[in-house]
Amino acid sequence: MTILEFLLLLFIAGVCGSLGQAIAGFSRGGCLVSIVVGFIGALLGSWMSTQLGLPELFNIEIGGSTFPIIWSIIGSVVFVMIVGLLTRPRGRA
Repeated sequence: MTILEFLLLLFIAGVCGSLGQAIAGFSRGGCLVSIVVGFIGALLGSWMSTQLGLPELFNIEIGGSTFPIIWSIIGSVVFVMIVGLLTRPRGRA
């Protein structure tokens, strides 16, 4: 994998993470957080798809690695919602 392919993979993960944060309605951090959320979403989404027996819908192959776009966004939404539920303040006393 070349540097350009790695940067492209980071960019795609960042976009997927940003979309997941936007759909979930909870955003914490900037560009690096979006990239991490995109990669965690890809792992979580791929795991969910295999557990549910669903196909990988839209994969992009970059440098011999495949990145599941749709499942990354879905996994990012689930991950961000869980993080949002755990970190939001419950109310003021």
